[in-house]
Amino acid sequence: MNIMNAKRATALAVALTVLVSVLAFAPAASAYTRVGVRVYAPLPPLRHERVLVRPGSRYVWVPGYWRWEPYRRHYAWVAGSWVIPPHPRAVWVAPRVVYRHRHPYYYGGYWRHHHGRRW
Repeated sequence: MNIMNAKRATALAVALTVLVSVLAFAPAASAYTRVGVRVYAPLPPLRHERVLVRPGSRYVWVPGYWRWEPYRRHYAWVAGSWVIPPHPRAVWVAPRVVYRHRHPYYYGGYWRHHHGRRW
């Protein structure tokens, strides 16, 4: 019985270590939603892109944008593409940089629900 208890204790310790490791890196992964991440440079200028023919009526053009790479501490260009939105009334909100207390914060792009308002 002691060997079984030792194996269970070891398995539990390994599981807890993995869980803590995953949770420790969760903020970086969720940074591309509506949570701002402090960045160390303003956004570079946008690149000009050529919009190709739409592949189907359900596709929406998402223009290219700069994505912040937190571990490399610089921006990476994500080319524009035709995508199918996650639901029929989804609207793409582009990534942006907002200054708070004279420091830039990056907010990743996301899909939001369009409520029928015109702008």
